Amino acid sequence: MIILSMIIACVLGVIVGLNVPMISYTYSSYLAIAIIAALDSVFGGISSVINKKYDMKIFISGFFGNAILAILLTILGEKLNVDIYLAAIVVFVGRMFLNLGIIRRYYIEKWTNRIKEKTDPKENN
Repeated sequence: MIILSMIIACVLGVIVGLNVPMISYTYSSYLAIAIIAALDSVFGGISSVINKKYDMKIFISGFFGNAILAILLTILGEKLNVDIYLAAIVVFVGRMFLNLGIIRRYYIEKWTNRIKEKTDPKENN
């Protein structure tokens, strides 16, 4: 179900991306930080599904909350003439790598166990 949703979202993203006019340079930093925050939430959601702790309310609130907070930090940084959004990028990208590591370890263990089961079926019974 989740994979089907992700495939549909990717197809819709490509269709919309091809038909929407270019984002102006003025708003590109806002969009970039919002996308990074949203990706952090997506990887966190996948990680929580793997750990069997997924909650839709937490995912949705984190998805929009992180994006809005990141955009507000970008606005504040522009007003103060300081690149505050870099702090948000460091935090979100760090969490993305952490969650990606959890996802990677889960699938490597799953793959390794499947190979062990195929090579030594007597030991598992």
